[in-house]
Formats: sequence, C-alpha cells, structure tokens
Amino acid sequence: MIIGRKPLNLSLYRLALTPAGLGEETTKGFRISNERLEFLGDAVLGAVIAEHLFKKFPYRDEGFLTETRSKLVNRETLNDIGIKIGLKTALEQVISSRQFTGNKSLYGDILEAFLGAIYLDRGYEFTQKLILQRILLHMDLEGMISTVTNYKSKIIEWSQKEAKAVEYKVLQVNGNQRFKEFVVELNINGESIAQGKGGTKKKAEQEASKNACEILNIAV
Repeated sequence: MIIGRKPLNLSLYRLALTPAGLGEETTKGFRISNERLEFLGDAVLGAVIAEHLFKKFPYRDEGFLTETRSKLVNRETLNDIGIKIGLKTALEQVISSRQFTGNKSLYGDILEAFLGAIYLDRGYEFTQKLILQRILLHMDLEGMISTVTNYKSKIIEWSQKEAKAVEYKVLQVNGNQRFKEFVVELNINGESIAQGKGGTKKKAEQEASKNACEILNIAV
C-alpha cells in the first residue's frame, strides 16, 4: 500500500489514477480525470516542502528557498519518485489492455494527484508526515542545494574572463520603511543590460544578474 494505511475513501485514489486521457466524459461534457486532484496535491506538496526548507535553513534568504523548492518539486524529479514508489505499476493495473499514451511527466502528475487524494482522505498532518518520510527521502536535497545558482557570482566570473566592467545601480526604492522593493540595474561597460527587483538590494541584484545571464547566454 503506497500510503501505508487502508484508504478511507477508495474512490479518491481511483480518481488519482485517472489521467485526462483515460477520463470518461459526462453527459454535461465534463471529463472526469485526476487534474483537479493534481492541482490540490501540487499546492500541498509545495507548502510542506516550503515549511521544511524554512525550518531547515533558518539563515538562508527567500531566493535560496524558492530556487531549492523549485528544484525539489520539478517535473523530472516527481516523475522519477512516482515510478519509484509504485505508481507506474498501479497505473498499469488500472489500464490493463486499454490503449493509452501519457505525457513525459505522467507519473509526477499522478504523484501530485495522489497527494491531493491523501490530503482529502486523511488530512494535512497525515499527508505532511507521508511527504517528509516517504517522498523527501527520494529527493537529493544536498545535491540540489549545491547546484543552487549564485547568479551575481556568475556575472562577476564572466566579466573577469571577458575583461568587462560590471556595475550595479539602485534605480529606485519603492514602498515604505517596512515593505521595500528595490529596483536594480546591471550595467556592463556602462551599458544597461538587465534590471531586477527584490525586497532587498541583494535580492534585486541577484534577479538582475539572473536576467543578464539569460540575455548574455551565460551558462549557469
């Protein structure tokens, strides 16, 4: 049993194993599929991972937390986890001899739908515990953290190799003393290349650097 407990509402899990391509259309033209559960599961998974990272890294900024969460819950990662925990086998049993071709993130989508079903069936605390104990262990957290990019460092490194002069200029500060938004411009050899916004000057510089890396095709 994937969830470790007997389901209270088995129909939710059957629905989780019903991708759009297998869903039957009702008389009102509504296709019964797992897409709504997928939406819910995505939100629950994101919340659980966000809280875990928030507690695990109390001194890291919002940019680090956001990028790390994004790497942890990306489609490729979730797809691999979905296969590892048995969702591919479960779907094959449901499909049986029916013809069906899913998209590349099929099992990741089903994983999110399953989490949505578990949330509705067992509640948030049960789902949170399952994610932390059975899903997170398949995520290479330390490896992903090592790849979280410092875009400003990339720009500085690139500029030194290319003998370019880099300057970050604060164009404006919006908001008030409590809630500020910095707008920073990145200039290279006196030419404006990109801008970035953020709650601190550092975050705005990172955003400007990230945008500049994309514009200048700098590998990250």
